[in-house]
Amino acid sequence: MEDNRRPEPDDIRKAPGTGADAGFSHGADTTQTFGHDSDLSFVPFGSDLSEAELDAIEALPTRSALFLVRSGPTAGARYLLDTDVTTVGRHPEADIFFDDVTVSRRHAEITRSGTSFELVDQRSLNGTYVNGERVDRAVLTNGSEVRVGKFRLNFFVSPADLAQAADA
Repeated sequence: MEDNRRPEPDDIRKAPGTGADAGFSHGADTTQTFGHDSDLSFVPFGSDLSEAELDAIEALPTRSALFLVRSGPTAGARYLLDTDVTTVGRHPEADIFFDDVTVSRRHAEITRSGTSFELVDQRSLNGTYVNGERVDRAVLTNGSEVRVGKFRLNFFVSPADLAQAADA
């Protein structure tokens, strides 16, 4: 898969911080576990990116990255990672809000250091998977597959940062 593809800015959706609290319960956390068999198999998505997705990746500014939701209830969604810490979870104030019982309220964080991004699981019930392996923390590389509950995402870094890393 080529690493030098770009997305249009209009195609990138910034993760909402609020407004998704419909059905939010202030009671106990009710994360459901799910089977650890074929549901968690690693199946790379490779080259099946749409033209709009390729354009969205191509348009990423330096020090940013993009999550493309490949499967799950919000398949097709895009989340721009352009801050030092991005939260992922079922809590309505999470930067990337996944409203599904297989996702913990505070499931994971993505931290940025320079042009590098690291995923840190926040002791989620179902765990966080990178390229098919359950991880507590992992450095994300271009094209990495991340699984959070029922959601499968691909991670893409700015092509400008890839070119800079290749020159170093």
